[in-house]
Amino acid sequence: MNIVLFDGLCNMCNKTVLFLIKFDKKNNLHFAAQQTNAGAKIMNQYLVNQDARSVIFIKENLVYYQSDAIIEIAKLLSGWPRIAILAIVFPKFLRNWAYDLVANNRYKIFGKQMNCSIPSKANEHKFIK
Repeated sequence: MNIVLFDGLCNMCNKTVLFLIKFDKKNNLHFAAQQTNAGAKIMNQYLVNQDARSVIFIKENLVYYQSDAIIEIAKLLSGWPRIAILAIVFPKFLRNWAYDLVANNRYKIFGKQMNCSIPSKANEHKFIK
């Protein structure tokens, strides 16, 4: 199972999950907010760094962080979002610098919720409980 662990309180992260669902035509991705019981259990199972302020992607029992996670997720998408795969041509330190710039300012720019979003009935099957 391919699992995207995301910040369920972050408005940008929640919008990104909806975007990923839209372009995950083959239903390759499953999601869990890091703040949920399911997210915490998965993070513990895969020994994910608890201080990770990053999207975390688990694919074939490997854990990917930051820009590596974005690139691996893009490989499973359909349509134009696959272009994110091209980020691989940049050195990892530059990709992660850009990633961290957005991640560290995401609440200031996009806002924060007090509780995790509840998936719609149409998307409910994509979320791990």
